[in-house]
Amino acid sequence: MTSLIPRIERAAESHGTITFLGSAGSGEPEGERVSWARLHEDACAMAAGLQAHGVGPGTHVAILGPTSRALVTAIEATWIAGAAAVMLPLPMRLGSIDDFVRQTRARIRASDALALVIDPQLAPFIAPEPGDPPAIGLDELQPGPGRPLAGAYVRPADDPDALAILQYTSGSTSDPKGVMLPHRCVAANLDAIVAAGELDIDDVGVSWLPLYHDMGLIGLLATPMTLGMDLALAAPQDFLAAPARWMEWMDAFGGTATAGPNFSYVLAGRALRRLEELDLRRWSLALNGAEPVDPASVEAFAAAGAAHGLDRGAIFPAFGMAEATLAVTFPEKGRGLAVDAVDRRVLEGDQYAAPVDPDHASARRLAKLGRAVPGMQVRVCDQSRGVEMREREVGEIEIRGSSVTPGYYRHPEATAATLHDGWLRTGDLGYLVDGELVVCGRIKDVIILGGRNVYPQDVERACRRRHRRTRGHRDRVRHRGQARPGVA
Repeated sequence: MTSLIPRIERAAESHGTITFLGSAGSGEPEGERVSWARLHEDACAMAAGLQAHGVGPGTHVAILGPTSRALVTAIEATWIAGAAAVMLPLPMRLGSIDDFVRQTRARIRASDALALVIDPQLAPFIAPEPGDPPAIGLDELQPGPGRPLAGAYVRPADDPDALAILQYTSGSTSDPKGVMLPHRCVAANLDAIVAAGELDIDDVGVSWLPLYHDMGLIGLLATPMTLGMDLALAAPQDFLAAPARWMEWMDAFGGTATAGPNFSYVLAGRALRRLEELDLRRWSLALNGAEPVDPASVEAFAAAGAAHGLDRGAIFPAFGMAEATLAVTFPEKGRGLAVDAVDRRVLEGDQYAAPVDPDHASARRLAKLGRAVPGMQVRVCDQSRGVEMREREVGEIEIRGSSVTPGYYRHPEATAATLHDGWLRTGDLGYLVDGELVVCGRIKDVIILGGRNVYPQDVERACRRRHRRTRGHRDRVRHRGQARPGVA
């Protein structure tokens, strides 16, 4: 297993391109298109600049900035310089800037970052304090007069065991934990994604996912960057401001592969019902992950997309996590959504997924998330005894394989609590049926009430149904109180 460096170099020899859309690019409607070869040349120059600051094998670089050509170049430059990238999240909603600064500084310090590469617009918010690494503006690393050229770059030796990524947990309620992902883990998961997703250099990716999230960084950036396939990349805020843009990008670029959490498909489905003259016939992989998959909302999206030529077989609900680099289970490509209907009462009371008719009053419909990707193993175990469960018995999902993290950075207690005998405890409850994984919910989110395991998704659905009934009742009352035309 090699490092990412030779994979990036091979992809740079392809004819593939990356197009930066909206605020991630030039601002022009068609975006700013750059070949992977040109991006690699710029990354070599940027890597030379990083090396001049002491960055190299065994060091870590914290990276903070909105999605842009400069940010993507900095990510590649960090990898080819031999260092590990520590992607820092941006605030995605209004809140205390003090909390953002505090959590950002906690990640920087916990990662032992040698340097902070930061967008100049954000630099004033992260003012250096004693103990902080030096901050380097993205603009300072851009090729230009008096700055290192690509020829000054010194290629490090391939080291599959060197860290490529430190992926940090939220840290909002506890100390942030850095998931250690060596090059060999990232490379193994990229191979698994390409094989199980049946991707090749002729595919076209479209993404608006944040690059500090594993699905955006690994699935929709590192995959095209190391394969050489075309990618159209937008910033998350551009999608959130107008979800219809995602569907328009899929049409405009002939997108074949994309991904998003369940909520994004809800928004996209609503947008599709308002849009006209889209061509989504090339779209073959619509990966749904990062949060619970709701079959009803996925079916609504598929129905709306069908009017624009979207094949229902493109629906691709999957399971993954940062500790596995990204992908854990993928369904068979082209199958579409597959649902397992189980008795909710039996599931809650006996922790057993008893199949029932989907129209049964107590039916809970759960998405099947496919089988383990190549190089990965999945099992379900009893939480207290560690005994492997039989089919349809609910327990904790455990995984092991070539892309599973060796542990958390400088956090031996968390590593020991999570990894045992080569297996990683995911903290998710689920079961296996016909070799496929079904996820019921997070262990820490389950409410134990009178001996029943009540899942938060069921509570949310009940609240939504109650809300609809209440809203409908209020609408009817309001309608009855209105004067009819022609009546005083």
